[in-house]
Amino acid sequence: MVAQEFTVDLNKPLVYQVGYLGESYQEWVHQPIVSKEGPRFFESDFWEFLTRTVWWAIPVIWLPVVCWAISKSMQMGVSLPLIAFLVVCGVFLWTLIEYSLHRFLFHIDTKSYWGNTIHYLLHGCHHKHPMDGLRLVFPPAATAILLFPFWNLVKLMSTPTTTPALFGGGLLGYVIYDCTHYYVHHGQPTSKVPKDLKKYHLNHHFRIQDKGYGITSSFWDKVFGTLPPMKAAAKSR
Repeated sequence: MVAQEFTVDLNKPLVYQVGYLGESYQEWVHQPIVSKEGPRFFESDFWEFLTRTVWWAIPVIWLPVVCWAISKSMQMGVSLPLIAFLVVCGVFLWTLIEYSLHRFLFHIDTKSYWGNTIHYLLHGCHHKHPMDGLRLVFPPAATAILLFPFWNLVKLMSTPTTTPALFGGGLLGYVIYDCTHYYVHHGQPTSKVPKDLKKYHLNHHFRIQDKGYGITSSFWDKVFGTLPPMKAAAKSR
């Protein structure tokens, strides 16, 4: 007897449904539904609230932390030129983290119940509903938790006096990333650079989803050979 294939009911909370898709999950989650109205994730209003974040909350919450971190290095006597260099290095470090997370974690293949469920919460929901504006940036509560391992990583790479500035640069890189990500989905760029960035990212969503992992730039895609084929990129124009 062949088991009946599970069908997701889009009118019911999705998070606890997607796990039952099993091996069909990957195909399902990469068939986008282009609608600005996002689905409901949880029956609980509390957990549902935690999944929704307005884009402007990211700079409002985290830019003061960036300034605080940089000021800590200044108070410990680090020169302004060195602080500027550390901030730039932190932003650059973030671009590598951004690429690595997107490629190796957010696009991991899953088929188990909890694997599918966790993947959907992390990134699958964004590919299924790419225009859901309230689930595009990372929830601040989750970011706060992830800042602890990021701080410890930065500590391994720097001295006690330079760690705060390097950390601040990395956090600034994250803020730029999340705001850029929101903009390429919902903004209407008129100049060449943002227009090309928007085309590049939407090509990842709607044409070749296993290439083009960079959000703020295509630099690491070029370095690691995950640049989308030029013909596919041209079609998205």
